[in-house]
Amino acid sequence: MDIPKLYNSSQLLTTFILWFIFIYIIGYFIIFKNWNHKYRSEASSCLMSLSHGTPVLVLSISSTLFLETSKHSNIIQLLNLASPNTPFHNLVLEYSIAYFLTDLLHYTVLVPSDALIVNRPCLATLYVLITCRYLFDHGAVAILGVLVLAEVTSFCQNTWSLARYRKADSANAAGLFELLSPWFYGYYSVVRGVFGPVYVYKMGLFFTNVCNGGEIIPRWGWISWIVVIVAGIGVSILWVLHLWIDLFRQRFKKKIKKLS
Repeated sequence: MDIPKLYNSSQLLTTFILWFIFIYIIGYFIIFKNWNHKYRSEASSCLMSLSHGTPVLVLSISSTLFLETSKHSNIIQLLNLASPNTPFHNLVLEYSIAYFLTDLLHYTVLVPSDALIVNRPCLATLYVLITCRYLFDHGAVAILGVLVLAEVTSFCQNTWSLARYRKADSANAAGLFELLSPWFYGYYSVVRGVFGPVYVYKMGLFFTNVCNGGEIIPRWGWISWIVVIVAGIGVSILWVLHLWIDLFRQRFKKKIKKLS
């Protein structure tokens, strides 16, 4: 089942941006007002991410499963990663664009020391979302599939991040961090290290076979998508590998300390 286009795209994007700014302000000035200043803005960013990740996960799946009223058409479009975007697809894309624009603003203004590192993947993600939504108006099924894989770990990752920021000031947060770490690392490793590469491989095969002529989505467009997504997965794998190494290093130090 599709939804009618009853909204102005630019107005909706602005509304979503204001929504995420509101969530950030609530976190910064109310929820985390007593937190260490060093992590206050980061915790507010996590709250904003929580308000993006789970809704986008649900909406991405819903917008893909309910493409058309006809069951036959639904299956055909579900398998066609380059099918035209529906209004429902575009709504989800705009919600994500608004989030990443606001997060970009957060790092640029409040955490400039990390802006150079974080803004690059953020800008790369925005490139994929914006070209899919506004330039090609096709391929949302493929891109929202990537979003599902990216956001399915969001709740666990943000909970782990909040515990990490607070662990120095709270024994409960420290205990939660210790408990979550191996489970989160394992979950994240499987999603980003196994399911992610498999999905992108299948996505690449589809575009090579169906869109190689460039009539639906220009060849440079879908190739650039694949490059950006593969790079993002590579960075994610390196990040979680670093976390695994640090986890084993810390546990090894604890064992040595007990023996000494």
